[in-house]
Amino acid sequence: MFNALERTTRDAGVALGKRVSFETRGGEVRLDADVLASVQSALVQAVRNAVAHGIESEAERASAGKPPEGRVVLEVIRRGSRVSFACRDDGRGVDLEAVRRTAQRRGALPAHAGELGAQETLRLLLRGGISTSGTVTTISGRGVGLDVVRDVVSRLGGEVDIRTEAGQGTTLELVVPVSLASLDAIVVEAGDQPFAIPVDAVRGTLRLLAGDVTRTQEGESIVLEGKVVPFAPLARSLRLATRDTGSRRAWSAVVVESGGALAAVGVDRLLGTENVVLRPLPPLARIDAAVAGASLDAEGNPQLVLDADGLLAATRRAGASAPAISRARAPILVIDDSMTTRMLEQSILESAGYEVELATSGEEALEKARQRRYSLFLVAVEMPGMDGFTFVERSRGEPSLAGTPAVLVTSRDSLDDRLRGEAAGARAYIVKGEFDQTELLARIRTLVG
Repeated sequence: MFNALERTTRDAGVALGKRVSFETRGGEVRLDADVLASVQSALVQAVRNAVAHGIESEAERASAGKPPEGRVVLEVIRRGSRVSFACRDDGRGVDLEAVRRTAQRRGALPAHAGELGAQETLRLLLRGGISTSGTVTTISGRGVGLDVVRDVVSRLGGEVDIRTEAGQGTTLELVVPVSLASLDAIVVEAGDQPFAIPVDAVRGTLRLLAGDVTRTQEGESIVLEGKVVPFAPLARSLRLATRDTGSRRAWSAVVVESGGALAAVGVDRLLGTENVVLRPLPPLARIDAAVAGASLDAEGNPQLVLDADGLLAATRRAGASAPAISRARAPILVIDDSMTTRMLEQSILESAGYEVELATSGEEALEKARQRRYSLFLVAVEMPGMDGFTFVERSRGEPSLAGTPAVLVTSRDSLDDRLRGEAAGARAYIVKGEFDQTELLARIRTLVG
């Protein structure tokens, strides 16, 4: 599209004897082909009008202290489910008095039209049929050109706006909804649901501990690069039905930026980045302002795509309404001689809201269990010295520990091992090769209560 509009600008400049350069921004935005084709016809008229009515001759520009070559800039910006096309020139601006006189002469306004402000006068141009050009050619004739723009925007259900500054230039902006828009997004999980956040709104990602989140009268916040940034869990911001997350010790967080403002959004997991196709939701769907639309993943399952402006506002509201009191966290003892496995299980359990303590052997675990009451033991089978089977048997044999459920985690998948674990008194047997985080947490919730 940019190449065709550059040719249009150059040809219009040659036809009118003007030197004009054409610049573009936002070329990475990809749109549905049908929408793009419709918008392109309107933008052809926009750049023609910019050259014909906005850009002055070289002599006029020289007398105004401007460079001899005029500039036309087209900027494309995606705003959630809509896309803005802004065509700007650095020319003379709209002659507002000439527009008023023309409107009066054509009977579009009564005699007091001279009292109209700048914006009201510019709206006259968007009504159509008004041109300040003395001659009509294939290039000039703003009335007809803006008729085309207005008709295209109306057909797409969009909006058109015009702004001008005398001696500085004019901006014609088209904002249209997009039936299909492709964008890069970071996919996160919150409340067992996936959500996509546009990458161009993401400032970065963080791992936050409970001590990193501060609660004041204004709400929850974190400190990022010396600045106080509002914080709230995404599930709370979107009012998802989920269990209380106030007791969590760790968060994954996405820092979102919009309009120069920042907010940190707490999520359960970062799933990765994808190129998603944004689809509008039905007009009657009751959705949060933070939702821009939906996309389908590789398996055809829908996931909501979030809007940066709405998400930032929702995070500020949710952070300010954070619950004042956190419930007690159920303590779990993780027993494994592998540091990697311990750290992984600790991260999963803390993210789910549990308090986690670690033991590197069965012997150490028994000592800790005798000193403190735990809600659950998560035990590896293969360990030096006392293995997991023996630990479960020993703990079942002590009255103070017998009531604490134990879950065995191992790579051994034979029937004999499973039966041995059951005989030892384990309440669940998790095979690492079949490990599923959701299933593990579901079992633990059932056992812990």
